Amino acid sequence: MPTLAINGQQHNVDLPEDTPILWTLRDQLGMTGTKFGCGMALCGACTVHLDGQPIRSCITPISAAVGKKITTIEAMVEDKVGKSVQEAWMALGVPQCGYCQAGQIMSATALLKTTPNPSDKDIDDAMSGNICRCGTYTRIKAAIKQAAAQNGGVK
Repeated sequence: MPTLAINGQQHNVDLPEDTPILWTLRDQLGMTGTKFGCGMALCGACTVHLDGQPIRSCITPISAAVGKKITTIEAMVEDKVGKSVQEAWMALGVPQCGYCQAGQIMSATALLKTTPNPSDKDIDDAMSGNICRCGTYTRIKAAIKQAAAQNGGVK
């Protein structure tokens, strides 16, 4: 039975090791903040962090996460950078339908942790795999810049 470290807690999961992290989070553990979008790692709605790196949980099996740390949208309120991203998202009214926003926030947070002063190209590159069907890309970029400034980055 695999043991997974998720948001600082250990979880024993009685699932086949090829089960995607997404379904483990949602169906086994009740963490529904991570969304199913395409199932093919193309849209980014299912983005979580694995040892700090953004990954697509819809195609990543739980076997790849054993011995590593999974961080989900549920933990972002306790993360300094994640919280600043969420605050910027709300201040600028980024979400419309909101479906993709957990994945967007997870990708943006990972970017700001590795690149606290991102250029427009850095933002475009980091966010390119996250699709927003409502087209809030301009507000997403502005929110990332606001969160970076709040954390001492972009002014």
